[in-house]
Amino acid sequence: MNAAMTKIRILIVEDESLVAKDIQNMLRGLGYEVLNILSTGEEALEVVADWAPDLILMDIVLKGEIDGIYAAEKIWETHAIPVIYLTAYADEATLLRAKVTEPFGYILKPFDERELQTTIEMAFYKAKMDKKLREREEWLATVLKSIGDGVIATDDQGKVSFMNPLAERLSGWSQSELLHRPLTEILPLPEVDGGRLSGVSTPANEGLLTAKNGETIPIEQTVSPIAGPRKERPGHVLIFRDITQRKRTEAELKQSWVRLQKALAGTIKAMALTIEIRDPYTAGHQRRVSTLSCAIAAKMGLSTDRIEGLHMAGDIHDLGKISVPAEILSKPGQLSEIEFSIIRAHAQVGYDILKSIEFPWPLATIVYQHHERMDGSGYPNKLRNGDILLEARILCVADVVEAMSSHRPYRPSHGVEKALAEIMANRGRLYDTGAVDACMELFRNEDFAFD
Repeated sequence: MNAAMTKIRILIVEDESLVAKDIQNMLRGLGYEVLNILSTGEEALEVVADWAPDLILMDIVLKGEIDGIYAAEKIWETHAIPVIYLTAYADEATLLRAKVTEPFGYILKPFDERELQTTIEMAFYKAKMDKKLREREEWLATVLKSIGDGVIATDDQGKVSFMNPLAERLSGWSQSELLHRPLTEILPLPEVDGGRLSGVSTPANEGLLTAKNGETIPIEQTVSPIAGPRKERPGHVLIFRDITQRKRTEAELKQSWVRLQKALAGTIKAMALTIEIRDPYTAGHQRRVSTLSCAIAAKMGLSTDRIEGLHMAGDIHDLGKISVPAEILSKPGQLSEIEFSIIRAHAQVGYDILKSIEFPWPLATIVYQHHERMDGSGYPNKLRNGDILLEARILCVADVVEAMSSHRPYRPSHGVEKALAEIMANRGRLYDTGAVDACMELFRNEDFAFD
């Protein structure tokens, strides 16, 4: 787009009328719009707001009490209107004063149209870019000030260059107090302890912020280097948020979870005692099976959470026996086929009791499957291999070993050695290979024994 199309609106401040008229003619010939010609800095300051020019051509030496440099400085500060200096004076002192005001151009008289046009176009373009940059900076500053996190920026020396209001409030320090001071010496933050910042972005991490008054605040924090145009690191940005409420909520949830765990453990214990009261001959059986099951599971590398679930299942794996008549449970002689079928139904009954309760673990299924066998010969569903939960396979091995090792109304104890011989003889056929190996390791090499 050329000058005529953009119609740059220019104000001339020149106290020599002939020179001013000459400049006016040049500008109009180049396609610019001349708003007015003024002769003093005072006039320029007075009317600039009303005329609102795109650019001002300002002579340095003017009539009146203020010169062009002073007038240009005030106009830029107040209205952000770019100024090009016109002068016949190029002494060092004048140039130094002019530089301080950051002019958009500097033309020595006399000059020709080409020089004038080039300077105006460059100044106008630079002014537009500066305006966009200011708008961008203002937008960014507004965002940073309104964001819900504390933001601190540092330069390449680790000195504070910016703090948003939330960072000031959380830390107790104002930006003016920390500006150009080393952050690590004033405001301890978890990620910058040790007096330096790393050159890479860090994932969010938690720690304690020590505020100006000595109060500590739990925070979540990230640190990122600012990327420079030539891959240098001109500073860092630290973003942190107060997580006091989150920590309080987490603590409350943890306490609630502990209470629920205690309540759950108490409920499981009550169920286990109920079965043992009805069947005194198997008193402690569930507890011992649970203990051995957990030891096997730990040996096999199961997680703490899964072991906890197995412990719960082991404590109540015979819950279904509550439906078996007491005279069958305590019968001293051999059980009939009908009586045995009634006892075998305890896996289904236990499942039916537990299935509607939402446990953190599949307790109902573990109880349901603890009499299944790897070859499909177990009950109640004749499941095979991978169709049986690992916890149920472990419980099966522990149940067989404990049952054979204990006295029953209808037979004396077979002893631990026969129990171990049974699981080894049917390792991989009836019983899970890993569970059998872990059980043998416990008894042979780690002196495991039932209480």
